[in-house]
Amino acid sequence: SFATKMLCAYYSKDCDSRDLFENLKIAQDSTFETNLNQYHVIYLDITLFLSTLKQDDQLVKRMEKEIIRDLERVYPQVQNQENLIDALCIMHEITNEKIILIIDEWDAMFRECKGQDKILDTYILLLRSLFKSSLTDQLFAGVYMTGILPIKKYGHESAVSDFYEYTMVDPNPLQEYIGFTEEEVERLCRKHQKDYASMQQWYDGYFVGGIHVYNPKSVMESILRDKFSSYWTQTETYEALKMYIVRNENGLRDKIIRMIAGEHISINTKTFQNDMCTFETADDILTLLVHLGYLTYDFDTKTAWIPNKEVRQEFLNS
Repeated sequence: SFATKMLCAYYSKDCDSRDLFENLKIAQDSTFETNLNQYHVIYLDITLFLSTLKQDDQLVKRMEKEIIRDLERVYPQVQNQENLIDALCIMHEITNEKIILIIDEWDAMFRECKGQDKILDTYILLLRSLFKSSLTDQLFAGVYMTGILPIKKYGHESAVSDFYEYTMVDPNPLQEYIGFTEEEVERLCRKHQKDYASMQQWYDGYFVGGIHVYNPKSVMESILRDKFSSYWTQTETYEALKMYIVRNENGLRDKIIRMIAGEHISINTKTFQNDMCTFETADDILTLLVHLGYLTYDFDTKTAWIPNKEVRQEFLNS
């Protein structure tokens, strides 16, 4: 979510964000001036729609109308349009410029509306109209979507199959941006007179794409509160974790106990269906826990383990 807002600031014509970026690495890139504040940006937060609109069969249509209503404020010509793709086409005709579309938590609809086929089918039709039509290349300079889960194995994957995908299982080459790197945490510890070894014990352990990263929320909370404790895990009740463990699929509970003791467990991430309800094996649940941040995974050795003291405490509670 931080990344989506950063991209909005960088690309959007509605602001002058040069001061934010001119001292960063991006300013040395040859495309910096070409892209800085050069695009119309549309930002959609799917969780906001889910929390403010009634979750019935008309949810997606109401979501479209909300977006079109926003566009009307700048482009009155889109008034009375029923479909977002038609409104975007009119906007493009007026400006003759491509759009950057940013969608935060695109998969929230699948997580929050499980079993509501009418909503999900309508949502997929919306995505397909945007990303699988002959107009896609004409309308969009780029589309960036975030989600908790990968996208490639949803039942309706054809609607979103044209994206490059970066996950906690295979994040290359973006791994250094998933969390704080060791160098960044060491620098923070020196600046705030914190014990790096303790910080490492509590919050290190995520091994993604060959590098170690730390949970940013936990590191910052521990500095602000001047105490090492569990912070990130407080954002989700451990009952959610317990639900998976008690199923004991193919000896899952025994594998969890071995990981609590410090073992690395071999898992097959290929069978995971990328949802939160289809589990055939223990590996499917362990792969989900990798994506949720409860486990870390080494792509080369195909093993998973509990990353640090903070998360291990959550497993012990369960």
